Amino acid sequence: MPDETQTQTPSESQAQPLPSRPAATDRTAAAPGTRLGTVWITRLVMAAIVLAALNLRPAITSLGALLEETRDGLQMSGSVAGVLTSVPPLCFAVFGIAAPRLARRFGPGAVVCAGMVAIAAGLLIRPFAGGTPGFLAASALALMGIAVSNVLMPVIVKRYFPDRVGSMTGLYSMALALGTALAAAATVPMTEALGGSWRTGLAVWALVAVLAVLPWVALIRDRSPAAERERADAAAGSRQAPAPKITRSPTAWALACFFGLQATGAYITMGWMPQIFRDAGVSASTAGVLLAVTMVMGVPLAFVIPRLATRMKNQGPIVIVLGLCGLTGYAGLFFAPAAGAWAWALLLGISNCAFPLALTMIGMRSRTGAGVVRLSAFAQSTGYLISIPGPLLVGVLYQHSGGWGLPIALMAGLLVPQIAVGVLAGRDRTIEDEAVVRN
Repeated sequence: MPDETQTQTPSESQAQPLPSRPAATDRTAAAPGTRLGTVWITRLVMAAIVLAALNLRPAITSLGALLEETRDGLQMSGSVAGVLTSVPPLCFAVFGIAAPRLARRFGPGAVVCAGMVAIAAGLLIRPFAGGTPGFLAASALALMGIAVSNVLMPVIVKRYFPDRVGSMTGLYSMALALGTALAAAATVPMTEALGGSWRTGLAVWALVAVLAVLPWVALIRDRSPAAERERADAAAGSRQAPAPKITRSPTAWALACFFGLQATGAYITMGWMPQIFRDAGVSASTAGVLLAVTMVMGVPLAFVIPRLATRMKNQGPIVIVLGLCGLTGYAGLFFAPAAGAWAWALLLGISNCAFPLALTMIGMRSRTGAGVVRLSAFAQSTGYLISIPGPLLVGVLYQHSGGWGLPIALMAGLLVPQIAVGVLAGRDRTIEDEAVVRN
């Protein structure tokens, strides 16, 4: 598996010419007979990325679909269940910090492969762990695998597809959104079809994770000439481009805050939007469909937005459009939640597509693989820490105010700094540029 490589995004190429590794077609021309190996590796990496992305959210959304049955089966208190719903962003923040060090030692591909194994093991063990402590420990194992994979997926994309960061990030984001929606929509019907046991309904998602392990194992075990050249190019890029001090970069901080605020909005939407509609008089079944509509919006847009972002020098306009859609959706929830429910669900679904935009900007704000891995770890770990209080604060405001006026005002208010830091993060510059200026 390759290590770090020095690449450039389209926006960077106009600012300053940089050396980059030869394209696959160039290497093929220089070494006849290797085209098949290069094409095979590319297709294998694409399959590995898609299957990994499909497994980065079912551990969370499948549990949400069966949370009541799980609580009853484990005799779990309401307070413990509340803690359980806030564990994912905490694990993403804590375990994601370790991803760069693990990647430097073992290689990003090997770490993602281990992450898929951890997800599969955690999903298989937790329904049969025998009690709440075991359930929480197995859930943490799965979330640990998700955390390191979250951080390293932009690195894999940057490394293997330096000239297609937008399209591949879009494919990855679309698969992630699809996995999220499928687990939320299919877990309950699948559980009923398999006999009605919540344990079986949760454990079955481990099979999907096992499938994701296979291409990563093949990739890290590949010793073909094409794969060896990838490793040699990556090692050379790593020696030539040491990673800058990430905490001194204003762009890194802006990107971390943008990632955290968009994650806050996404978790609030997933956790509370159905209740807002139900309290406005919408039926429970319709409220669930409205949430599904919001989530499904991420499937097509997650493919379109990254492609558009990489064709622009500055991604600030996209940030503003997504933010305005969110502000309009929250205004609708405040003034007419039931009357325009479908419109508000669509607008909030568009606004939540700030996530694939953030992933794309992570790949664009550094020239090197070493920079991307550190930027990804910093932005995602810091961002998930920022996102933890939001859903809890909404619940507190709702409980003490007795209505949704203050919580919705908070949701809309958080979009204002999200737009501001998103515009800063979207400027046409890299963390390496900022390191040079400071030095």
